[in-house]
Amino acid sequence: MTDPTDIAHRPVRREQPYRSLNGYWLTAAAVVLLALGVLALARQLAPQAVGILLLLAGGALLPGLYMLQPNEGIILTLFGQYQGTDRTEGLRWTNPLQSGKKISLRARNLNTAPLKVNDKRGNPVEIGAAVVWRVHDTAQAVFEIDDYTRFVSIQAEAAIRHLATLYAYDSGEDLEKDETTLRAGLDIVANALKDELNQRFASAGVEVLDAKLTHLAYAPEIAQVMLRRQQATAIVSARHQIVAGAVGMVEAALKGLSERNLVVLDDERKAAMVSNLLVVLCSDNDAQPVINTGTLYT
Repeated sequence: MTDPTDIAHRPVRREQPYRSLNGYWLTAAAVVLLALGVLALARQLAPQAVGILLLLAGGALLPGLYMLQPNEGIILTLFGQYQGTDRTEGLRWTNPLQSGKKISLRARNLNTAPLKVNDKRGNPVEIGAAVVWRVHDTAQAVFEIDDYTRFVSIQAEAAIRHLATLYAYDSGEDLEKDETTLRAGLDIVANALKDELNQRFASAGVEVLDAKLTHLAYAPEIAQVMLRRQQATAIVSARHQIVAGAVGMVEAALKGLSERNLVVLDDERKAAMVSNLLVVLCSDNDAQPVINTGTLYT
């Protein structure tokens, strides 16, 4: 029976650079050998065995040739043993007995579909993200993970689900003043997502270049309720600003009248004036003026 501690402490396969040979020179050498072999057999310039050997030698060089594009690597194994990874672009040559598996080193996009998860408050929200990633350790990607592209997709979904539970969708009275939320702290949330993805992808030899939220909304079953809540919060905030501004204007008006001695008002008239000004300044509708044709007190 396998000891779990042995599995936990087994060595992790790391990428090793492989130095291949220039394929153009080897191609030229193979062509020369084949040409000499053909000439030796056709014109009998050498014993038949020599011509055959030249043909076999030239033909044996050709299977070792392979072509690598920019940002592409090839993993080379010899009878099942990892020999290294060649990242040198162009026509290259290696031992014909080795087998190779090409792997792309280019950046790739993963656009996750919107996921329905619960935020920190337990409210259902829909969240999606776009992740830019690439393979940086080919040996880990191929030998440590069965299918690294599927691994990236599954782990990205798990990371997004976990991230959503750490933050509330929007700010509120139940949160601290400067607490990060999904809607207001997109940059912080994106950095947190990138860090978690890098931790999850490390065992697969994959690095995350960028991660951003592409979709964020309340789930349809509570969207209307939360919209009314946001509208109510906005109305209360606007009313607060209107009242604060109106009080300042009334204070300035009373102070100006007193300093210029334009009119002397007792406390009762000051209270009436304050009431009328606040009604005019804070009303949703236009105020209707009432002309007093009598004295100030009638």
